[in-house]
Amino acid sequence: MTGTAQRTPGRRGVPTTPGRRGRRPGESRGYRVFQVVNGIVLTAVVVVTLYPFVTIVARSLSDEAYIISGQVNLVPRGFDLTAYRLVTSDAMFWTNYRNTVVYTVVATVISLVLTTCYAYVLSKHRLRGRGALVGVALFTMFFTGGLIPNYVLITSLGMKNSIWAVVLPNAINVFNLLVMKAFFESLPAELEEAAAVDGLNTYGILLRIVLPLSKAIIATMVLFYAVSFWNSWFTAFLYLDRQELLPVTVYLRNLIAGATGAGSAGVVPDADAVQAAATLQSVTIVLTTLPILAVYPFLQRFFVSGVLLGAVKG
Repeated sequence: MTGTAQRTPGRRGVPTTPGRRGRRPGESRGYRVFQVVNGIVLTAVVVVTLYPFVTIVARSLSDEAYIISGQVNLVPRGFDLTAYRLVTSDAMFWTNYRNTVVYTVVATVISLVLTTCYAYVLSKHRLRGRGALVGVALFTMFFTGGLIPNYVLITSLGMKNSIWAVVLPNAINVFNLLVMKAFFESLPAELEEAAAVDGLNTYGILLRIVLPLSKAIIATMVLFYAVSFWNSWFTAFLYLDRQELLPVTVYLRNLIAGATGAGSAGVVPDADAVQAAATLQSVTIVLTTLPILAVYPFLQRFFVSGVLLGAVKG
């Protein structure tokens, strides 16, 4: 009929008027409430996460008098770089810093090579003995030989006071291994079959087909291993006795121990000395975390995609 809007049956028999868009689930009141609550929760998590680090940065840039009086929170008071000059003028700090860079690079390369090879082998379901290899990896994930047997083993192998005592004992992280294995299993098998038909052997397939398609997971593993080795201190503290071989994390640990050692020994430490030590700790923490903060933004895209691809098998 002319001039009369024709009503047509909508979803579940509910009539709708032409030209009027139905409300999508994403535009419902409940979804908008969820978005608001989700935004508030995530903002709170960001604030709680950033608060300690921002406070450490503020303390490292503040005058010691304001720190002693407790007036430094999120904003530096009495801008002062004396603590930075004291730390950076210490030759041992730079020696330990260089050691950390060397240990991290060497350990990450070794771990990445071993994890990639092991994960690629475990991703082949037709491999004989695959279950035993997976079992060995999982067993080491839940059970270890203990601190004393590990110390005796490293010492008997002649690796004490050497770089190998730091980079070899934790060369393969089982969690990273399983994530990488899941990623390799998600790759299409037809690609490797076609490469085999073209004459490539196993190593050629891995180097020329699999690895170029695995940039995301490789970047993720690099980030995982690099952060782990960069922050590690107990292994070096256990196996390295010479000061010039220690990483910067042990240097930081010694600063913290020096600030709290007098109190733990039953001697009341001077408040000014404790605050000065706390300032040096703040400076060392900032200088130690700067490389990770500088590298992470460039690897974040690969990090997120790599974890998703490796954790969910399509």
